[in-house]
Amino acid sequence: MNSENLLSLPIAIIGGGPAGLMAAQVLSDAGMPVHLFDAMPSIGRKFLLAGRGGLNLTHAEGADTFAGRYGARRVAIEGLLKDFDPAAVRAWALGLGIETFVGSSGRVFPKDMKAAPLLRAWLQRLRHPAKGPGVQFHMRHRWIGWEAGAPSTLCFDSPHGMLRVQAGAVVLALGGGSWARLGSNGAWVPLLAARGVAVAPLLPSNCGFDVKGGWTAHFASRFAGQPFKSVALSLTNSQGVHFARKGEFVATATGVEGSLVYAASSLLRDDIIRTGNATFHLDLLPDMSPERVMAEVLHPRGTRSLSSHLKSRLHIDGIKAGILHELLTKDAFNNPEQLAAAIKALPINLIATRPIDEAISTAGGVLFEALSRGLMLESLPGVFCAGEMLDWEAPTGGYLLQACFASGLRAGHGVLDLLHEKK
Repeated sequence: MNSENLLSLPIAIIGGGPAGLMAAQVLSDAGMPVHLFDAMPSIGRKFLLAGRGGLNLTHAEGADTFAGRYGARRVAIEGLLKDFDPAAVRAWALGLGIETFVGSSGRVFPKDMKAAPLLRAWLQRLRHPAKGPGVQFHMRHRWIGWEAGAPSTLCFDSPHGMLRVQAGAVVLALGGGSWARLGSNGAWVPLLAARGVAVAPLLPSNCGFDVKGGWTAHFASRFAGQPFKSVALSLTNSQGVHFARKGEFVATATGVEGSLVYAASSLLRDDIIRTGNATFHLDLLPDMSPERVMAEVLHPRGTRSLSSHLKSRLHIDGIKAGILHELLTKDAFNNPEQLAAAIKALPINLIATRPIDEAISTAGGVLFEALSRGLMLESLPGVFCAGEMLDWEAPTGGYLLQACFASGLRAGHGVLDLLHEKK
């Protein structure tokens, strides 16, 4: 580095998540010198957090079903998966010494369920590839845009002051807008938009919601944090799209969150954007027919209270009984027909997503239409984008990491193609 704090590099990768690391691997395996910059003190912080409950790398379901998880961006992501599919992810992990297995739900995990051993092995490979100099990591280097009057010069806020970098190729893998404390804060959006890059607004995905009017203090104090287990959620949104699935989710102090809600979150979020609210129906007993529920509600209960009757005949107590009391009027709760109907299809009205920083992931980002096949920005030759900063979203279940891996691989190969053309 000279006195002007200027580095001249062949390749700069900005972002040390799975997409940036995969691009770095492609390039370092090809013997290229790679410099990776990240704002955090250490690599892969969100990746490590994702592995707390068991690192879900990908999913073992069929290719057609898998590709369908990416909704409106199916075609774009499906193209990436042709180069790096779930089988390739498992083979890649095994190459790092990490064996994987398919869980009962079809999700794929490392055998020890942990993220840290995989990340350590990956970083070891990046620092010491079979050929070439290996990846150099520059931590606590926050990218703040391009230098005024020098549109090809990157600027970083570093521990030693301003650092300017000129690179032959740049891969941006800056993440979305959730979990800002781990590095994904969406600060790149105005930087790219100012350079004419088409960026869809970042929105929360796999997120929780606030219910209309909020829960009563009684319900929130008793049941916030408790799960609804063995239930089903269904909805038909304002565009006529139907969703129905069994699973579980959690009541929060202000609404709902959890895996079953996350699975429907894009439909619910988009309805709130369109109409100001969204409604799903909760089936508290999905394995029991409406006729059976009605028969049990009508069964003579003698001197027992209705609550005791529901617990005895239908095993409805705890949070399931609580939500019925919360949302039904006293008259409706004591009306057998209305009560039975509510048990099978209780409407839950939502008015807002939780803040984007609480979401597991984000939707929106750089439009694929602004990118070449190699994920290079058409308006900024030599600048590539990968990972969650691209305009796609997917449910949890391994789909998020899979698309990050695959897009990072594609961007890495895009850089190699560009450098080959320049020779």
